[in-house]
Amino acid sequence: MYKKAVIVGIFILSLTFTGAAFGAGSANIVLKGGHFGDIHFPHKLHQDTLKNCKLCHKMFPMKKGAIEDLIAKKTLKKKEVMKNCEKCHRADKAKGVKTGPTSCRGCHKK
Repeated sequence: MYKKAVIVGIFILSLTFTGAAFGAGSANIVLKGGHFGDIHFPHKLHQDTLKNCKLCHKMFPMKKGAIEDLIAKKTLKKKEVMKNCEKCHRADKAKGVKTGPTSCRGCHKK
């Protein structure tokens, strides 16, 4: 009986940590950026700043490779995510709020 309780406890703890890791996501994510170069996206910074995952994830699910998958299936336009980022950054800049880059080379790095 004790052995079963320990095994169940370990299983529950592993699920808890797996869920926490999934919810947190990676601190930084590298996205394919085409011929201008990849985008080193500061995911944790956006989570801490925006505090609302749906601002970005309304467009794509919270899973690795989701953007590329949707573009390949033609259910997400190629620059749709980029335009969403630019819109948010430019709106913050217009308000005088510290924000991310608003130019191509600000995000795309070769």
